[in-house]
Amino acid sequence: MDNRSEVREFLTSRRAKITPQQAGLPAHTGNRRVKGLRREEVALLAGVSAEYYARLERGNLSGVSEPVLDSLARALQLDDAERAHLDDLARTANTTRRPPRRRAPQPIRPALQHLLDAMTDAPAFIRNGRLDIVATNRLGRALYAPVFAFPARPVNLARYEFLAPGAADFLPQLEMQAAGAVALLRTEAGRDPYNRDLTDLIGELSTRSEKFRTLWAAHDVRLHQTGVKHFRHPEVGELSLPFEAMPLPTDPGLTLTALSAEPGTPGQDALRLLASWAVTLDQAEATTTDNEHRA
Repeated sequence: MDNRSEVREFLTSRRAKITPQQAGLPAHTGNRRVKGLRREEVALLAGVSAEYYARLERGNLSGVSEPVLDSLARALQLDDAERAHLDDLARTANTTRRPPRRRAPQPIRPALQHLLDAMTDAPAFIRNGRLDIVATNRLGRALYAPVFAFPARPVNLARYEFLAPGAADFLPQLEMQAAGAVALLRTEAGRDPYNRDLTDLIGELSTRSEKFRTLWAAHDVRLHQTGVKHFRHPEVGELSLPFEAMPLPTDPGLTLTALSAEPGTPGQDALRLLASWAVTLDQAEATTTDNEHRA
């Protein structure tokens, strides 16, 4: 992706979200020709010249200093995810451009799979930056069975949410989850702009989904650390499960997500049913594999 256009569209979209009143500027009478702040207003708030800010918003972050980025982040009222994204864009602008490259598939370390398997009461999985599910425990595989049933490979959460016909049946809050997936992909694109596999996925979804194109154009980013995921599972019904998403420092680019249920809640009962169903699912798969080997 072109860094200059990414910078230009990100800064323009953030500027458009802030009104003069939100920025503490005097209210203006009459019609304003721009949505949100004007360039010169952002420059005033950031303590830089209007000409310099115009250069930044044209997409040129080359040589920009950390204090200027700090001032710009305050002026545009960026949250933590947006500030990190701005830092990523600035880092890319100040490094030598590299050709897009594909990432060779990395096997999950056995210790990580052992950790997942030890989590017998909590669905858990590991994903990479482009939202491929690269490892899971038994309960996680059972919880996300509809995602694994979608034939496209590798198993990818964003592709399922935007392209699978039954996604809205499985994910009752699909609109919110899909928007979150796009924000995570946008965040990853800023962090790893030369990842050809990520770029290919974004191109595929942009081509096939108008909803994805609309959300992508918003340039929203986010940190995905904790919250509640909602499911309508075909075997156990409705589940609302708190989750924690934890980046794995020794495995850059991988994130472990674990879900749980409060004791004594319907969610805990549903997870117990799901665990029983997962055992029968494993037995059926083992029987199928054994028959294939005999054939």
